[in-house]
Amino acid sequence: MKIMSVFRKFLQKFFIPVQLNGMFFAFMYILGVLCAWVTTSSGDELYKNLYTELFVDVYVICVILALMPRRVRFWIRQLLYIILYATALADVYCYVNFDSTLNPSMLLLVGETNGREAEEFISSLVSPSLIFSNVGWIFLLLLFQISLALFPKIMKRMNSSIQDKWLLLSCQWKAISGKIVPYAGLLCLTFLIWGIVAGAHNKVATYKLMSGRTIGDVEHTLTENDHAELYTPISRLIFSLYANSLASQQIDQLIAATNKIHVDSCSYTSPTIVLIIGESYGKHHSHMYGYFKETTPRQEKLEKSGQLVKFNDVITCWNLTSFVFKNVFSLHVIGQKGEWCDYPLFPELFRKSGYRVSFLTNQFLPRAKQAVYDFSGGFFLNNPILSKAQFDLRNTQLHQYDDGLLDDYDHFLSSGKIQLAKNNEDKKHNNLIIFHLIGQHVTYKDRYPQGREHFWASSYEKERPNLNDHQRKVLSQYDNAVYYNDSIVDQIVNRFKNKNAIVIYMPDHGEECYEENRGFICRNHSSKIDYPLAKYEFEIPFWIYCSSKYIHSHPEIYKEVIEAKNRKFMTDALPHMLLYLAGIHTKDYHDEFNLLSPKYKENRLRIMKNSADYDKLRDAALKEKKKR
Repeated sequence: MKIMSVFRKFLQKFFIPVQLNGMFFAFMYILGVLCAWVTTSSGDELYKNLYTELFVDVYVICVILALMPRRVRFWIRQLLYIILYATALADVYCYVNFDSTLNPSMLLLVGETNGREAEEFISSLVSPSLIFSNVGWIFLLLLFQISLALFPKIMKRMNSSIQDKWLLLSCQWKAISGKIVPYAGLLCLTFLIWGIVAGAHNKVATYKLMSGRTIGDVEHTLTENDHAELYTPISRLIFSLYANSLASQQIDQLIAATNKIHVDSCSYTSPTIVLIIGESYGKHHSHMYGYFKETTPRQEKLEKSGQLVKFNDVITCWNLTSFVFKNVFSLHVIGQKGEWCDYPLFPELFRKSGYRVSFLTNQFLPRAKQAVYDFSGGFFLNNPILSKAQFDLRNTQLHQYDDGLLDDYDHFLSSGKIQLAKNNEDKKHNNLIIFHLIGQHVTYKDRYPQGREHFWASSYEKERPNLNDHQRKVLSQYDNAVYYNDSIVDQIVNRFKNKNAIVIYMPDHGEECYEENRGFICRNHSSKIDYPLAKYEFEIPFWIYCSSKYIHSHPEIYKEVIEAKNRKFMTDALPHMLLYLAGIHTKDYHDEFNLLSPKYKENRLRIMKNSADYDKLRDAALKEKKKR
């Protein structure tokens, strides 16, 4: 009996935190579950450890509260109620209005909200339409808790007979609860152990996510298959604050670098420079580079004319768009001291030199429903100070298909916002125009209009018998996206073919679509890079087009382009070639990184993801192939 008595007292201790914070525990647990329910789309699954891990989270808070003095505990609970309910309301509100829960981009937009917009937001919270949406469930729970908290006070104001009945019920409940406390403690202990075991991995993953040194580290962590699940509104808010703080640090560094920019001189060598940045374009799906399907007929026609020069040994430095953008926009080259954000961004130098810089993007516009990847890649483009320093003109709307960017350009041209130089003597209208396409970004079938299909699943039965019907269908969709992209870049070129213009095309990175027997699409974000991964995800198409007028007025540059087509190149050094083409002289420019320069350092190490030497991997793979 003595052992049982000790055991009961032992179990009772596990119920004390809940007993001292009963209402807090119950309602915060219900709030967490309710938020998960109302922010999960039909067809999506709830986080598998929601109920057990949430139990541990709320229980731990109750343990901390139980260690506080009673009066302090009371006020801390009230503060937690305000924070947790407010966060839950904001989270569900965002989901209802923007189809996305709290995220870093949402928080960034809030930071730019003025007083009037904030007032409109608060008034919208109590609008009838919103109250009858999923947000209403949070209000209903809050109202129920307030009513329950006020109930004892209401009872004290009732007549004596009702008070007596209430007192009798209270005494009976205390007697019953006293007997069940050990069993409640056992239940708490069981759920606690279960929750700790089930949620341990997620807690470790959350710690890893929240300890990234840069926003890029955080983004890369999220590419891992077993990354953290932020299943509560408060965890999403904390993560968003953390991500914004990391981005803010790099923004400060970039602004500091901007303030140090100095252009020595500019000869405006190329009146019009066009940079087309594609998306998710696997070189090995380009017929121009030997693919078995004719995916690039228009580019090949331009190549046959001699005006488009194809480069044969170009890789990207990362297989993530955001990392590519940071490295391609910055004058920093991998291997140099410091970080990308310690150096100027090339559009800033163009603007400082007198070029008019236009940026037409189909991905990086600030918007509420934005993944961390787009936030990470676009925060330095969308920051008001840095955007003003880099660009004279930007589009304001994303499009389903890339032909929308063509419409944007045509509108800017017809309205006079973009004016192209008429001849070499026209020094007033020098332009750098950047097109950033959505390209072949997953989901592939959404990257080209209906009725523009050119390939079908049945077209691959002979060449790819190892694939099933579904895989062939996805492959045909990817190739259709490549074929549509061919038409887009051709139309961009057509807009400059009669101008004194040079056009550079590069996608951000490659893409896998059931290559060989690898059996997957998109990209593998493994930290270990082997040659097949490097081949399909880092090797990219790259070409330079010169108009007839440009070739006539710049025969030496055209010759340099042809002579450079077989050189080894990695796109982190692209800004140095762009500065050369513009004739911009600055201390940040280096001949050794300029692909067209006779001083170009072709044997520079091409390090992918700051970890793997591409040329070593390729050479080893070729040696192994010769042995077989």
